[in-house]
Amino acid sequence: MIFYVMVVATILVSFELYKRFFPIKGITCKDDVVGDQQVVLDIRDYNEKDIFKKVSIHIPYAYLRRNYREIPKQPLHVIATNQMELNLGLRFLLSRGFDVRSYEILECPCREKRGILSGT
Repeated sequence: MIFYVMVVATILVSFELYKRFFPIKGITCKDDVVGDQQVVLDIRDYNEKDIFKKVSIHIPYAYLRRNYREIPKQPLHVIATNQMELNLGLRFLLSRGFDVRSYEILECPCREKRGILSGT
């Protein structure tokens, strides 16, 4: 009996780790939005939104489940603070049928190597 409980607990923990930490394949990381057809969706907290000026819609990840109906059904470019927030947000948006084309992470270590300063 204890063995089965341990197996179920391991499966549940593995699933949560997968959702949070494994990246989503097929969506490219871009520093800038190409074209006017994409909607820029910012899923960072409200107190971090003033850094980026090209944002079309700002819905933090914590409010995404409540307010995802406000997002138009157009191709999306998602801006997130870190990789975990991005993974959770992209999985939610893809499960709701949104077309996510690209994303941007502000705490990405590769941004510092290229000399890009915090999204400005």
